[in-house]
Amino acid sequence: MTAPAGPLAGVRVLEVQGIGPGPFAAMVLADLGADVIRIDRPAAGGLTLAGPPGQGHDVMGRSRRSVAVDLKQARGVELVLQLVATADVLIEGFRPGVAERLGIGPDACHAVNPGLVYGRMTGWGQDGPRAKQAGHDLNYIALSGALWYASPPGQPPVTPPTLLGDIGGGALYLVAGMLAGLIRAGRTGQGTVVDAAIVDGSAHMMTLLMLMRSGGMFRDRRGASLLDGPHWSRSYECADGGFVTVQCLEPKFYAEFLLKMSLSDDPEFARQNDPQSWPQAARRLAAIFGAKPRDHWTALFSDSDACVAPVLSPAEAARDPHLAARGVWSDTGALQPRPAPRFDGKALDPAPAPRRDQHRDEILRSLGL
Repeated sequence: MTAPAGPLAGVRVLEVQGIGPGPFAAMVLADLGADVIRIDRPAAGGLTLAGPPGQGHDVMGRSRRSVAVDLKQARGVELVLQLVATADVLIEGFRPGVAERLGIGPDACHAVNPGLVYGRMTGWGQDGPRAKQAGHDLNYIALSGALWYASPPGQPPVTPPTLLGDIGGGALYLVAGMLAGLIRAGRTGQGTVVDAAIVDGSAHMMTLLMLMRSGGMFRDRRGASLLDGPHWSRSYECADGGFVTVQCLEPKFYAEFLLKMSLSDDPEFARQNDPQSWPQAARRLAAIFGAKPRDHWTALFSDSDACVAPVLSPAEAARDPHLAARGVWSDTGALQPRPAPRFDGKALDPAPAPRRDQHRDEILRSLGL
């Protein structure tokens, strides 16, 4: 298998098999051109997010090589350390202390490769009272504060897709940390340990909201802030059960929105930033949007700066004219997004995911075994 060309060509990444944010981070590095070797368990077992074997496609496992290793055996640990000696990055997602007990913790790895960037992906972090507790995306973003605004006032916070915590606050922060570590290792020869905790990253992503809070534009009471309360910053249901989003923050965009909706002269919409006017204006808009199907509103705002967009399923998104023109989605037996970001204007197609242990022979030969 030949990895896609990219800016990380020549960088070798070892990914200790896991689920969720760790594999996503490894996928990002593979999408960027790194040679990612996944150290799989000797046999299938545990939770898999790609469905039963033979059903579905492991789109997140794309562009890898695979070798199966038993980390409970001394020979398996020895093989991993031999691979570490040839690698630039290692990613593991064990609970704190597990990698050390297995013999592949940071100290053991840095003993054979001082320049290694050792990436650790956890929910709660490597220390603190909850460090060794189980948890999932929703728990992490709840504790960090990131879930607080995820509902209309008076309703329980909704469960967002597994994006905000595992991917946004976890995997992408791990990637940023590893790339920074690679830059330092390239300059100094010194490796590092990247402690990427979902609670840390999801809290860090709230910096923009905290900036707005310090300026009085965000409050701790849900539904009363600049972006979670106004009639011009929410989703509306359409006549056919579809939804559209409206978020015309700037006055000129709000004016464009009112013009398109034939509401420019309606006094109920004259006070854009008056919280007292928001509930009634929202009820009016709900009735208006509810009278026409989603495609009507999509067509009405298609060439407008009113900041209105339909809520699409992934399959619908792949057919959207803008996303189709950019080639954002790919369907080669399984629908998946193409690598992002782009370099030199090119959208690359990733290689398929490997079978477990598919590349054992070539990997062992590369180690002289």
